[in-house]
Amino acid sequence: MDVNVTYLTLGGFVEVKKFGYIYFMIMFTVYILIMCGNITIVSLICKHETLHEPMYIFIAALLLNSALYSTVIYPKLFIDFLSGKQIISYSACFFQLFLYYTSWSSEFFLLSVMAYDRYVSICKPLQYLTIMRKTTVSVFLVLAWFLPACQISLALVLNASSKLCNFTIDGIFCNNSVYSVYCVRSRALAIYGIFGLVSTGILSLFFILFTYISILLVCYRSSTEVRTKAAQTCLPHLLVLISFTCLCSYDVIIARIETNFTKTVRMIMSLQSVLYHPLFNPIIYGVKMKEISKHLKRLFCQHKLI
Repeated sequence: MDVNVTYLTLGGFVEVKKFGYIYFMIMFTVYILIMCGNITIVSLICKHETLHEPMYIFIAALLLNSALYSTVIYPKLFIDFLSGKQIISYSACFFQLFLYYTSWSSEFFLLSVMAYDRYVSICKPLQYLTIMRKTTVSVFLVLAWFLPACQISLALVLNASSKLCNFTIDGIFCNNSVYSVYCVRSRALAIYGIFGLVSTGILSLFFILFTYISILLVCYRSSTEVRTKAAQTCLPHLLVLISFTCLCSYDVIIARIETNFTKTVRMIMSLQSVLYHPLFNPIIYGVKMKEISKHLKRLFCQHKLI
């Protein structure tokens, strides 16, 4: 171990020596399912020209983001489950923190863009092709990762000079809990964190709610066909939004409110926060999106014939 490198202890693990291999097998299986599910849907969207529409391109981007989100967390968990010491270097912790919250913010941006796409498609169908051009889609995709990366980078810069007084993180990976290791929490960082939470999370939620309320109003006055189309394309997005909002709410609340949760409960809740959302995303879109479901059935039928 390099003596010139500052290491932090991940103190949120429970009975790793006793159940480490069991934890590893369960989480490794989940990670394989996550990667296979997300990559399968993305591959189908890339392969079939009928899925080269903005809605499906944004779904592919969202699923790629879920794969990135999982890859940021799971490989380090595997090492910790099999290791005698659950530690991480200070620089590696910040890198994990950066990727974790960048993908977190990108998810909100992509969900907002998807809501806007459905709004234009259902509420302004005659203008859809004019508004949602390839250039517009490309700009949205670039901004979905570029803006969050800039926002999180600034937060890390504001925190760069903070002094460490504690070297144990009360968690199993580097998220908001890492700020408990500092002697004094930066006031500028706290204000900026609130600004980031409002701009990324709360405003995105209000925007998404506005678009779906507008869609509901249009559907109420439209034919059964329009209502069916809206339900088929909007319901999966709403399910994913609810899942992700619950995950983010836990992450924010647990870091800012002192609770009496036991270490076991905290570990279970932390594992749940990185398990359900990336695992269920491809299932939701694979089952609920008619065109994707059709291509999935064809894919599995081909494998059975082989």
